[in-house]
Amino acid sequence: MSRRYEWMVVLFAAIIFLSGIISPPSLMDDVDASQALIARNMLQSGDWVTARLDGVAFLDKAPLKYWVTAIFFSIFGIHDWVARIPSALSAIALCWVTFRFGRWAFSPKVGFYAGLFLSTCIGLFLFTRIVIPDVILTLSITVSLWAFLRALDGEEKHPRLWAYVMAASLAAGLLLKSLIGLVFPVGAAFLFLVFTRRVFDRQTWQRMYPFTGFLIFMAIAAPWHVLATIRNPPYFDFTMHAGPGQYHGFFWFYFINEQVLRFLNARYPRDYNTVPRLYFWLFHLVWLFPWSVYLPTLWRFGYKPVDRQGRARLLALCWIGFVMVFFTLSTTQEYYSMPIYPAVALLLGCGVAASEGAIRVGARVVSVVAGCAAIAICAILVSVWRLPTPGDISTALTQNTAAYTLSLGHMRDLTVKSFAYLRLPLVIAGIAFVIGAIGAWRLRGERALLAMAVMMVIFFQAARLALVTFEPYLSSRPIADALNRAPRGQLIIYGNHNAISSLLFYSEDKCLMLNGRYFNLEYGSYAPDAPPVFINDDDFARLWSRPERWYLALSDDDLSHVQKVVTRDRLHRVAAVGGKSLFSNLEIAPPSL
Repeated sequence: MSRRYEWMVVLFAAIIFLSGIISPPSLMDDVDASQALIARNMLQSGDWVTARLDGVAFLDKAPLKYWVTAIFFSIFGIHDWVARIPSALSAIALCWVTFRFGRWAFSPKVGFYAGLFLSTCIGLFLFTRIVIPDVILTLSITVSLWAFLRALDGEEKHPRLWAYVMAASLAAGLLLKSLIGLVFPVGAAFLFLVFTRRVFDRQTWQRMYPFTGFLIFMAIAAPWHVLATIRNPPYFDFTMHAGPGQYHGFFWFYFINEQVLRFLNARYPRDYNTVPRLYFWLFHLVWLFPWSVYLPTLWRFGYKPVDRQGRARLLALCWIGFVMVFFTLSTTQEYYSMPIYPAVALLLGCGVAASEGAIRVGARVVSVVAGCAAIAICAILVSVWRLPTPGDISTALTQNTAAYTLSLGHMRDLTVKSFAYLRLPLVIAGIAFVIGAIGAWRLRGERALLAMAVMMVIFFQAARLALVTFEPYLSSRPIADALNRAPRGQLIIYGNHNAISSLLFYSEDKCLMLNGRYFNLEYGSYAPDAPPVFINDDDFARLWSRPERWYLALSDDDLSHVQKVVTRDRLHRVAAVGGKSLFSNLEIAPPSL
């Protein structure tokens, strides 16, 4: 039975996350393509210490995610689907580790439920559509806290091994997302020791093997931090002020500005937004759906550390509480809470496994929600079935930039007409909800849970197809395709690098940035070795009038400003897709027949 449960968890996770590799949408602008670009630059330049975008030092993030992606690029080639492999494999591994954690701490059934819930919840799917390190970070935190609990367990035969696993996982977390990867598991473990009154227990520290563990941790984590500091001087600067035009080296930016000042919401440049605290908490009802309907079961059992189950539940509670309180006091995005998903899944698995009645009540709630969703989809399909769909979906969307702080902020861009471009995803989503509504209502026990899981698997495939439809709007790949077909020339992009980063991934061109010295590359632009890639309006006007060919890629919203700098007759449009355009300073002759 345990082996069957294990394979089912892996199968569900593999179907969901590997489909994003087999048939992936294009890399999106902003962080999605930028992460892949940094990995490609590391591979091509041979500099695996300092992350760079267009030659400019990007000192914000730890490097392990870039290293892993670059290694996969070296094996399979530089493709968008390869950039998604680390996240997909990490998500599958995370679901499997959560199953093993639950099986060890509770029972095979609890482990199965925990792994199933984690693999099929909306949040893990949604936040692994972007090439960011958070799912790998969540895996490292989960492994480190499981190893911590096993090292302390009196029945564990190999506490030294698990203590070493914990040390290595903590080091990996530090190399994935800097101090967050260390603070979260250490903070949760410390709270656990406080509540179990084992902070000053000599046996606790003997089973942790702190000296050897510290050596393992330093051997893994220290070399990159030392090299990055040496290669990006000045070495040590502890000033607590950040401002434009100031460059204090890697150490200051990475530790003081990016960690301390960001926590205090005083980081410069302030190239991030923060989600309102109430939304940050309440949106977990969405991110954990459909399994969030079982959150009330968390009150059914005790958290006293009288046995292995009680200790595991208490650690999960400390784990959730520390992360959520930390971000409640700091700046945050919805996906920042991903590290709590395994802990919540473990507790939900306990609650559901303990009560057949709870499964039935939750399944009825999900059935009603799924039925309403299916009815709404049918109504939308009827209203748009005969609507024409000229061009791409961007022509039918609105823009509500104020809502983009939220992960689903682009949902407000949808119009009735835009659903005409999404007929196939809507049909598949409707089928998913019909299956979920019927299965959750008619089936009992574990079969009802499996019906809901199947609903989510099918729904995620619909969501993936919808992302492909949104490509012209969210990605600059069509502009890159036009640039690759056009005569050779030098590229200029307007504004911030992230705004059109997928163009650079798919065109493999270096570029100049017009009025783009702000946000994520501003700090690195003042480094002594920064390349001269930032230009102003006067520079642009001079370059655009020269006889060699230049290209300009920009959002259509910025076109009016450019037209004030150069005359319209010098702007020859090459392509226009998804609210973005590509211009040349020279006309391009049509292809001869």
